[in-house]
Amino acid sequence: MDIYKLAIKPLLFSGLKADPESIHRNTLKILHWLDSHPKNLLAISLLYYLEASCNIEDRRLEQNLWGLKFTNPLGLAAGFDKDGVATGIWSKMGFGFAELGTVTFHPQSGNPQPRLFRLLEDEAVLNRMGFNNQGSKVLQQNLQQREKQFSIPIGINLGKSKITPLEAAAEDYLGSFQRLQNLGDYFVINVSSPNTPGLRSLQNSQQLSSILDVIQQENQAAKPILVKIAPDLEWEAIADVLKLAKIYKLAGIIATNTTIRKDNLKTGIISATGNPVREEAGGISGKPLRDRTTEVIRFIWQQTEGQLPIIGVGGIFTSEDAWEKITAGASLIQVYTGLVYEGPWLIKRVLEGLVEKLEEHKFENIGDAIGSGK
Repeated sequence: MDIYKLAIKPLLFSGLKADPESIHRNTLKILHWLDSHPKNLLAISLLYYLEASCNIEDRRLEQNLWGLKFTNPLGLAAGFDKDGVATGIWSKMGFGFAELGTVTFHPQSGNPQPRLFRLLEDEAVLNRMGFNNQGSKVLQQNLQQREKQFSIPIGINLGKSKITPLEAAAEDYLGSFQRLQNLGDYFVINVSSPNTPGLRSLQNSQQLSSILDVIQQENQAAKPILVKIAPDLEWEAIADVLKLAKIYKLAGIIATNTTIRKDNLKTGIISATGNPVREEAGGISGKPLRDRTTEVIRFIWQQTEGQLPIIGVGGIFTSEDAWEKITAGASLIQVYTGLVYEGPWLIKRVLEGLVEKLEEHKFENIGDAIGSGK
């Protein structure tokens, strides 16, 4: 029985009509409490229930990438746990890895509220959060306070501080990387959020080169470095990023961030503001992003002949959605908006569905399925 879909979601979405950001903040408070009270009997009971009901173990879903072991290909996308306050919980929920952030060098409050909206008819989210986070120093402290190592790979997504001029972006990213490089298993250079002024211009070859250059010079431990790109880039621009990936020996690409396109949406008016959705600033995530993300994944796979690992994110609600991205070329996949609409038991449903797909196609493991759809 899926408690979330039967009771919790209807109450939050329709009954209470609670502000999405407030729900998110309170959810993180609960998860942080569970994560920071490992000896509390209530916490132990709830975590046991989560593990028992959300987890699936199947060796066919395992793979090694960048010297890291992933017990399954499904991870938590950046944006959910920006400050790493619930890092130990994500493995309990069945994720094979989790990505913290986006974190910036300077703490920042983000854009004015309201800034997070559910588009129910589209099963989507519009967000213009603006990298609200406590800064990379606080994330560093939160991770250093942990008594035990995490049981799954932990990625850290780095963004540019709003107060930092574009011409000083490289130093801003570098500052965060220097603080966190010993605490993350892989790192993501986020130059594709639409909610920090000018940030997407950093996807330009010259701008991105300066960032990657200073990061890789500092990266003496050879941590995997990835770049997260926007779905709205033209094919030529994506090809330029792939050239840089080869030059700077990037570990992979995350495809994709949110889209600024708002055509073909069923939602007309944002009830919280009374404005047409097309007039609202911010990026769209969820189902409207699904097909474009898969197209971008397939393009990257084909252009790199499958030699550059891809993390696919955007519009994953079902195992079929996940399978499409993996067979298009994604080695790993991530969810966020799907988790909001489907709840934590989405994780187990997706992974069980992937196992069924492997059996159906007679693949021995998930690695055999990557790029098989071409």
